[in-house]
Amino acid sequence: MNSPSPQIGFDRFIQLDWAAAALRVRAGISTLDDLIVMLDSSHAGPAAKKKTRTVLNRLWLEPRPDLAEFADRGVQIYRASPDTPVSALTWGMALATYPFFGKVAEIVGRLTMLQGDCTSAEVHRRMSEIFGEREGTRRMTNMVLQSQADWGAIERLDGGKRIARRKAIDLHGAPVAAWLAEACLRSTGRALTVANIESSPIIYPFNLGGSTSYILSKSKALEMRIDSGGVQVISLAV
Repeated sequence: MNSPSPQIGFDRFIQLDWAAAALRVRAGISTLDDLIVMLDSSHAGPAAKKKTRTVLNRLWLEPRPDLAEFADRGVQIYRASPDTPVSALTWGMALATYPFFGKVAEIVGRLTMLQGDCTSAEVHRRMSEIFGEREGTRRMTNMVLQSQADWGAIERLDGGKRIARRKAIDLHGAPVAAWLAEACLRSTGRALTVANIESSPIIYPFNLGGSTSYILSKSKALEMRIDSGGVQVISLAV
């Protein structure tokens, strides 16, 4: 289940509109020129635009070979149901592609689970414990937090010092729910119990909706089994 992937990589603020445009390009709904025009109007110089394109390439335009089929299934979901939240699809690709993004999501999800908010200092401290006390860790954590705020997951208050969780989007058991659960498995790199998927902090901005067992059982990409303790365990299908 583990595959080569950048340990940080997500080093740019990614506006949801840009990710949506990249998704539409991969879906054949719009052209690359449309995306380029959008980036030209929002970036001060070629270096900044190039760095943003690198992240958008990994998310949607040119995903890693081991994630291409996963990305294509996300695109199929979007083409079949254009009202599918782009934030859920892009969140799933970010989890599967960038361990750093997934770790920030996990920490924010855990810290805001009980009271709905936390301080950004807590997030930075925990990320530094994992990735090292360096400027790059702090800056890239900020990039992820800024992106998650733009995607509607959190609100940054008091000049960015406090983070408040926004109301989760209910996916109502739609196909994107199982696809997002699969992204959890790809991010963690191991099998999880159905209960752990249901309450996973890394997908805190979303509720899968309905019966999680039923939602997951409909995905051909996932394999469900009962362990020796009678607990439902889910993993990627071989």
